[in-house]
Amino acid sequence: MLRDNIQKVFSEAKERGWVMEPQAKDLLRLSGIDVPRFLFTTDIAEAIRFANEIKYPVAVKVVSPDVIHKSDASGVVLGVSDDRKLGEIFAGMAKIKGFQGILVEEILKGIEMIVGMKMDNQFGPIILLGMGGTAVEIYKDVTLRMAPLREQDAESMMTCLKAKPILDGYRGAEGVNIDGLKSMLMAFSDLVMAFEKAVESVDMNPVICNASRCVVADARIMLIGH
Repeated sequence: MLRDNIQKVFSEAKERGWVMEPQAKDLLRLSGIDVPRFLFTTDIAEAIRFANEIKYPVAVKVVSPDVIHKSDASGVVLGVSDDRKLGEIFAGMAKIKGFQGILVEEILKGIEMIVGMKMDNQFGPIILLGMGGTAVEIYKDVTLRMAPLREQDAESMMTCLKAKPILDGYRGAEGVNIDGLKSMLMAFSDLVMAFEKAVESVDMNPVICNASRCVVADARIMLIGH
């Protein structure tokens, strides 16, 4: 079932060379990886209904085959607080090149991490775990392992991070769901192995981790050959 879905999504994305966020998150969810509640739509009324259902504030993102890095195209707005603002943002994003709709999704709070994969010519798929968000290039606190991961690999990846005390709950702060993070790494490893060398890289950043969940807030899958 998963492999069939992978083949379908990759076939549709082949010419473009990358998998857009709604389809990427659908694959992650099918793989047992937690993603936010989200709606992909071209209908502002539907978007407003969904935003009220999951409760404001929400995140709004453009979906366009011409926009890989959404923030560079003003295609991401966080903390959208009401129907009027959502309507304004929808109208603005509809003018972005290649517009196919918007994602409306819940906003979660927690520690920002990054989970990813890079295909290495010699070693095959390499999985990355690190401290993420916009500060990923500043901290450069990451650890790598070859796929497939064993449970002890996932555990050692977390232990090897300089920020491990933050994950555990530094100075009384709330830590993260370590079991949930480990489960995500194992499920991601299984998904990576199911790609069968069709994928050049996967970037899940940020992954929002708190005491109850580890959730992929943004995801991009780049196919080999592009």
